[in-house]
Amino acid sequence: MALYSEKVMDHFMNPRNVGIIEDADGVGEVGNAKCGDIMKMYLKIDDDVITDVKFETFGCASAIASSSMATELIKGQKLEDAMKLTNKAVAEALDGLPDYKMHCSVLAEEAIQAAIDDYKNKK
Repeated sequence: MALYSEKVMDHFMNPRNVGIIEDADGVGEVGNAKCGDIMKMYLKIDDDVITDVKFETFGCASAIASSSMATELIKGQKLEDAMKLTNKAVAEALDGLPDYKMHCSVLAEEAIQAAIDDYKNKK
């Protein structure tokens, strides 16, 4: 069995929504000291809907793929729905991650929540 699914490899090799939103409404940055992965999410929000999302991730294939998939899953979503996105949903959308890489999907969940919290704190 391959270490990573085709979806993980696709999102790693061709990540979606990479970059910075200069005038982001919410920015969340999280990291994992054990593995060294750092993830930053930028949100553009209009009327409580995520109209644009970008990310910057320093990390392994799983971290980049998780970031990419998470942005795809929340783009166009209401904030309340985006807050419900779990790391398990991100991993499932990628057709699974190895157990020892599940922390990467946790980072994606935490980065989204941190960006939404940042947005709410600015209001």
